[in-house]
Amino acid sequence: MDVLVLADTHIRRGSSRTLPHKVLTMAQEADVILHAGDIVIAEVLEHLAGYAPVHAVLGNNDHELRGHLPETLTIELAGVRVGMMHDSGAAKGRERRMASAFPDADLVVFGHSHIPWDATGPGGQVVFNPGSPTERRRQPHRTVGLIRLDGGEIVERRIVIVDP
Repeated sequence: MDVLVLADTHIRRGSSRTLPHKVLTMAQEADVILHAGDIVIAEVLEHLAGYAPVHAVLGNNDHELRGHLPETLTIELAGVRVGMMHDSGAAKGRERRMASAFPDADLVVFGHSHIPWDATGPGGQVVFNPGSPTERRRQPHRTVGLIRLDGGEIVERRIVIVDP
């Protein structure tokens, strides 16, 4: 199963900001899309759902999506238990906190910082932030994540640059 992982798209109604073409190409090839919050408007999720099933959590800028998205989510994909949240807190101690917040998850996806993060925590749990495909802030590139799952295993994970 090919998973496209997004966070922090920050696309507002009336803005010229859009998802990069490269992201939409990856969405066409994805079996499922995960969005770790700061979507801002429902139309982004509706657009992504035209490519693949979407699972998303509420971000701190998702005011109009309150009541429609959960703050945390736990799902199973291809036998892999996935936990999702937007803000994982400070980098220091993150893996330990995520293991506590999602003790049964094999993979925890988060956003908020716009900083790509791919780490292995206690018990081999993968803690993953794809960065942002639209708002790089102090990062050198705009990024997303690609994860391949098969038979209950995370067989590949990577951060992909999607600069225009």
